Amino acid sequence: MASDARRLWQLIEPYHAITYFAPECADAFTQIGLRGFWRGYFAGRAAPFGAVGPGPITAAFFGFEPAFVERALPAIWQTVTPATAIGARRRGADRALGRLLPDALDSQDLAAAADLARRAITGVAAAGRSVFGANTQLDWPDAPHLVLWHAATLIREHRGDGHVAALVAAGIDPCEAHMLQVTASGAGLETIAPYRGWSDDDWAAAAQRLRERGWLDATGALTDTGMRAHDDIEATTDALAREPLDRLGTRAAARLLELLLPIARELSRQDAIRWPNPIGVPRP
Repeated sequence: MASDARRLWQLIEPYHAITYFAPECADAFTQIGLRGFWRGYFAGRAAPFGAVGPGPITAAFFGFEPAFVERALPAIWQTVTPATAIGARRRGADRALGRLLPDALDSQDLAAAADLARRAITGVAAAGRSVFGANTQLDWPDAPHLVLWHAATLIREHRGDGHVAALVAAGIDPCEAHMLQVTASGAGLETIAPYRGWSDDDWAAAAQRLRERGWLDATGALTDTGMRAHDDIEATTDALAREPLDRLGTRAAARLLELLLPIARELSRQDAIRWPNPIGVPRP
């Protein structure tokens, strides 16, 4: 059974991730002059850092090939300001959620989930968590469905920063990390390779390094050693993601998970994000 911390990610990630998949979100970035998916992606997700160049974002986001990031940054800041990108990202989420969850937006259950999620993430330590820390500086919206979206963003970036720390501690580089994840899940390299900028030679070299560590066998499958390493990284990630749930306490945390489940299932029913997806989150 998944840990509560992993279950929280599995249930709240689809709510956040509409920003990467919903057409309303892509349209919101196009409307401010950012054409092409990746310009909007990097503008929206990097904007809380300010008008930075590719170095900090390549480091913080971890999984992208550096030149891939450089194609968007810093050029996008000649078209929009970070504040404009933040506004577009939130408008896109607002419109997408209005389409996907029209009957839930004004419900007491969604408002309760938003309140619990905000309580869970407010005051959580940001030390060592750059993407989460940058997002904590943004103002909270007023509408409950956007409160929940902002809380979902904070919770997932808090977890993501911890995951990066676990990978670095295990001596895994970004391309190796993707290779390890898709091999363990069985999703296939095609679910991630087109979206991270690494070349075929990069993927082949990453697989070879994992074979040399004894984590992959000659067929490309995970060895027992590789599976234990993968499981250890995921367990560390879960442990580092526990603070929001611990702040709520057992009963309130269980209630948050209970409230999120039907929301996540409805988003899944509508295929609001892709499964399998580059994020690696499974269907709820």
